[in-house]
Amino acid sequence: MTPIGRAAVAAAEALARADAAQKNTALAAAAAALRVRSDEILAANSRDMKAAEAAGLSGAMLDRLRLDPARVEAMAKGVEQIAALADPVGTVMAEWVRPNGLRIQRVRVPLGVIGIIYESRPNVTCDAGALCLKSGNAAILRGGSESHHSSTAIHACLVDGLRAAALPEACIQLVPTTDRAAVGHMLSAMTDSIDVIVPRGGKSLVARVQQEARVPVIGHLEGNCHVYVDRAADLNMARAIVMNAKLRRTGICGAAETLLVDEACRATHLAPIVRDLLDAGCEVRGDAAVQAVDPRVRPATEDDWYTEYLDAVIAAKVVRGVDDAIAHIARYGSAHTESIVTEDPVAAERFLARVDSAIVLHNASTQFADGGEFGMGAEIGISTDRFHARGPVGVEQLTSYKYVVRGAGQVRP
Repeated sequence: MTPIGRAAVAAAEALARADAAQKNTALAAAAAALRVRSDEILAANSRDMKAAEAAGLSGAMLDRLRLDPARVEAMAKGVEQIAALADPVGTVMAEWVRPNGLRIQRVRVPLGVIGIIYESRPNVTCDAGALCLKSGNAAILRGGSESHHSSTAIHACLVDGLRAAALPEACIQLVPTTDRAAVGHMLSAMTDSIDVIVPRGGKSLVARVQQEARVPVIGHLEGNCHVYVDRAADLNMARAIVMNAKLRRTGICGAAETLLVDEACRATHLAPIVRDLLDAGCEVRGDAAVQAVDPRVRPATEDDWYTEYLDAVIAAKVVRGVDDAIAHIARYGSAHTESIVTEDPVAAERFLARVDSAIVLHNASTQFADGGEFGMGAEIGISTDRFHARGPVGVEQLTSYKYVVRGAGQVRP
């Protein structure tokens, strides 16, 4: 791990000097390599999938791990979208002139070396490596043991891109061991080489990183996301949004975990939405009002309101209007992503203004909580922090800034 850290520091210095064209050349070549090596990537993923199934991983975890030709193509397109983004490094964020003639600029600069620790999803290898490269940061990637073969095959494509652009291969390094001790070493023993850590995985992983890291962390602990169906919601729209928010992909952090329905539309909206979920194979755990809708609904416990299921399970509750929904989210939510479904603009604006989460939506699925969907090309994760980066962490969020001051001989009196 020590040589990996040293190589990353040296690579970060070289990468910080690289221009946009050189970085984009590397990204374009990496995207091409992903397509050329698609069969190799899928074969490696098949090895990981067989081992994961034998180990009894959950359906949600298997979905995160699984690759197919469409997902490999999506990775390649994601890299190309990142290449097409404006280069953030060197961007002047603000500038002004002081009365004494000093010209001051706030300019974007890379963070340095970013350590990314993640589980299951091999596509994170691609997204994280490409985002770090575009933002001028060296990356040390430590994927989960369950995706090791897949990540290794994907990383080889990123290295192909670096070679094509004559950039140091150490700009994007994959930790070669699955030994868990490597994670602890990154968190506590590499403060001289890693500038920031980004965890992407389950609650236990993120909690460990936040507790043990001796460098700054960008991350979120969990995604307990809510959909609130207001009294003025269009029923067909509400049904479609709830189904998509919960069941499109249950294992992602933007999946809805709690459904809140306004008491005022309980008679018309609650039963159709709950039965849609149940008929689609989703377990519903509800309060007394929701249980009265269908005998298949299981009683919800206090713990259910706090739970990120990452599975075909949802908690459901009837609330007394928008303010009650806001209060429920404030008490039980994880400040990730929340949605209101309503045709009432006043209720919508009240919800959007008062819910203090990284992402708030009106009449849209929580599954849009994604950097690609935000036009960022991809993201390294969704941050629920309230400092530096919040929401999707893309290329701009992977930079800091410095002040550049130009004078003409001024001295301070």
